[in-house]
Amino acid sequence: MNQEYDVIILGAGAAGLMCAIEAGKRRPRVLVLERADRIGKKILISGGGRCNFTNLDTSPENFLSANRHFAKSALARYTPADFVRLVEKHGIPYHEKKLGQLFCDRTAGDITSMLEQECRDARVEIQLNVKIHDVQKNDGFTIRAENVILAAPCLVIATGGLSIAKIGATSFGYDLARQFGLRIQPPRPALVPLVFSDRDRKRWSDLAGVSTEVVASTPKSKQAFRENMLFTHHGISGPAILQISSYWDGQEPLHLDLAPDRNFFAELGNRGHRDQSSWKLLLREVLPRRFADRWLEMHPLISISDHAFRNAEKQLHAWALHPAATEGYGKAEVTAGGVDTAELSARTMEVQKVPGLFFIGEVVDVTGQLGGFNFQWAWASGFCAGQAMGGNV
Repeated sequence: MNQEYDVIILGAGAAGLMCAIEAGKRRPRVLVLERADRIGKKILISGGGRCNFTNLDTSPENFLSANRHFAKSALARYTPADFVRLVEKHGIPYHEKKLGQLFCDRTAGDITSMLEQECRDARVEIQLNVKIHDVQKNDGFTIRAENVILAAPCLVIATGGLSIAKIGATSFGYDLARQFGLRIQPPRPALVPLVFSDRDRKRWSDLAGVSTEVVASTPKSKQAFRENMLFTHHGISGPAILQISSYWDGQEPLHLDLAPDRNFFAELGNRGHRDQSSWKLLLREVLPRRFADRWLEMHPLISISDHAFRNAEKQLHAWALHPAATEGYGKAEVTAGGVDTAELSARTMEVQKVPGLFFIGEVVDVTGQLGGFNFQWAWASGFCAGQAMGGNV
């Protein structure tokens, strides 16, 4: 049985649903196909179940891409304030947690229910548990699923990346991009915990659960993030590590300042004592006690000379770690890399050499930092593609 639509969207995540809402306002027959048994699975587990749905301080500088300018157009056309208006229209209570991050007061289900209601209002059809066998381009696009052949002149790929396979992440979007001859920036896990080498695991893994504020950076990226680091059984995590992981090339060292804005040498001088005992007490003031004691075991003062104290402090401000790997897509919040932005229109997300084909959201080579930025990219890219369905962009 053949069924015809104006727009078919593959993926009922954040980007796909936003695109469907806008497309449904412009075209009468819009269909969303989702392989899972419910919409917005990634939305539902995000932000500890409360969904960090945007960030008030969103700017292009919060995104990683081979083309750092690509996201500017979409982010300008659909802003955090636009999404907040939608949230307020539905009476969803929310709060700012920190650093511009907005979360639902209740649950992330409020966001999926809002998107579902907006889709209903736009007369969008959503089909769940759909396994797609084949996509072909003819005059338009033909999608073969179980027991049905679907056709539409416009096809939107919103199938996400490879992160969190347990909720259904697959390479389907990348496979389709390759099928249509599109370049892909190599995908990799991002916003992901890092794994210690065997040597460092023996030294530090028993501190699992210990957290401390650091500034995390890498030599090449020129990025630095000041937030908490958390020791795990396998390595390190926490907001600072998740942030810098997106910029880590897998080989260079990770630099950690364990005492941001502190001058131990001067502080000890002001207290009138520069000796082993005073150094230990000060270290315990700044670092969690277990970590401070372990640090002293690994980096003992060789003397009480000024040179020794300055060198000890230098080590504290520039701990060079060499992670062995990331924890992979299973623990990654997002996938960096994806469909090369050079293949797409920055204004509409349409593939430049395949009219009618669009890629939006995480499958595109635009990756946000931690804190609601990836959702804002999903809303913005979905909005732009959806508006393009009306032909007036």
